[in-house]
Amino acid sequence: MSLEELIAQADARGLAASGLACSDRCVSLVVEDDELLRPLWAHLVDGSDWSGSLQKVRAALDAVEPGTEAAGVAREMLLSAPAEREGAALREWAKACSAASLRVHRLLDPAHGLAEDALPLVEAELGRQTVVLQLLAEHGPQGLRRALDVSGEGRRVLRAVVSRRARAQA
Repeated sequence: MSLEELIAQADARGLAASGLACSDRCVSLVVEDDELLRPLWAHLVDGSDWSGSLQKVRAALDAVEPGTEAAGVAREMLLSAPAEREGAALREWAKACSAASLRVHRLLDPAHGLAEDALPLVEAELGRQTVVLQLLAEHGPQGLRRALDVSGEGRRVLRAVVSRRARAQA
C-alpha cells in the first residue's frame, strides 16, 4: 500500500502519530532538546488532550530562529499542528508533515543535485513514514512505542547527516 493510501485510511491516532513522527525526526534541526515532543507522544498513548503541551512546544519553537531552509520547514511542521486531534485538519496536517519531512530530507541528502530520482536519505524517510503508519494500522495504540523508536532512529540519521555536512564545510 502506498504512503498516500495509508494516510487516507489512517484513523485519528494514526494521523497524529504520522505527523508527530515526521516532526520528531526533523525537530533537532531547530532545537537540541530530544525531550521537547515527548509529552505529545504521551498524549497519543493515553488519548488525552494535547493542546496544552502543543502550546509549550510552539512557545519553544517561537523562541528560535531557524538558520536554514530545512530548519524552517521543520519548525513550521510543529507550528501548524492542529490543537484538536480529529477531523480534516488533522489529515491535512499529516499530509503536509509527510511532504515537508520528505522536503527536508531532500534538501539535506548528500546526493541532492547529483541525482533527483532515488535519493537515499529521502527513500529512507519514505520507508520510515510508511512503517509508522503500518504500525498504527496493524497494532493500534500498542504500535506507538515502535513508532517512537522509528522516529528516534530517523532523528539520529538526520543528525549524522547534518554533522557530516558541517564538518565538510568547516
